[in-house]
Amino acid sequence: MKVVILAGGLGTRISEESHLKPKPMIEIGDKPILWHIMKEYSHFGFNEFIICLGYKQHIVKEFFADYYLYSSDVTFDLSKNTMEVHNHYAEPWKVTLVDTGLHTMTGGRIARIKEYIGNETFMLTYGDGVSDVDIGKLLEFHRSHGKIGTLTAIAVDQRFGVLDIGKEGVIHEFAEKEEKDSSVVNGGYMVFEPQIFDYIEGDETVFEKDPLKKLAHDDELRAFLHRGFWKCMDTQREKEQLEKLWASGNAPWKVWK
Repeated sequence: MKVVILAGGLGTRISEESHLKPKPMIEIGDKPILWHIMKEYSHFGFNEFIICLGYKQHIVKEFFADYYLYSSDVTFDLSKNTMEVHNHYAEPWKVTLVDTGLHTMTGGRIARIKEYIGNETFMLTYGDGVSDVDIGKLLEFHRSHGKIGTLTAIAVDQRFGVLDIGKEGVIHEFAEKEEKDSSVVNGGYMVFEPQIFDYIEGDETVFEKDPLKKLAHDDELRAFLHRGFWKCMDTQREKEQLEKLWASGNAPWKVWK
């Protein structure tokens, strides 16, 4: 099953670093947060990724093109113009990097990777949030209800799309963020059937608005409740909090060994 990661936005709220690189490439420890997200999915056996690029996409492409250089010892023989990689480790990943446009909205980015998905169930998440969500159980829940979409619901201070959830995870309404108290919100880590593409009109479609609202209205959206760790790296302060957790050796999202 393919995992789609939205990694094309400008990341203006963490502008201290995003003027140099796309937000998913901002590092936690010595690896981009994008790498941390992929490692979690890989831990659960999902190793095929489609990454939706836009802003400074060349930096993401260069990272994967030179992955051996980032993760291995290397000897350069300048007189012979050769390179020898030592103790190299290859992640079991197949990564498709797609230019989805500089100013394309989230729904438009998803629409642009339709040809890479085909007629298959796929996973979808954002390139700036980490969690210890059990992705295996998330997929099991999605398959149990037979609806088009499942998203992971998190209780946090409200800055994201708000969910009205009933019994058995039924989503009665999807509302865009407002200034209110703590709410159950969309934390990403979603699963969709290919019918989701029918809900997206084009590049200007904001996925978190009309598509998810219409899915909820059509009774085609369910919530997988996650009560564990989740953190979105939306500001420099949140980046520093994740850095401290990683440096402590007890980062909650590090479910892999």
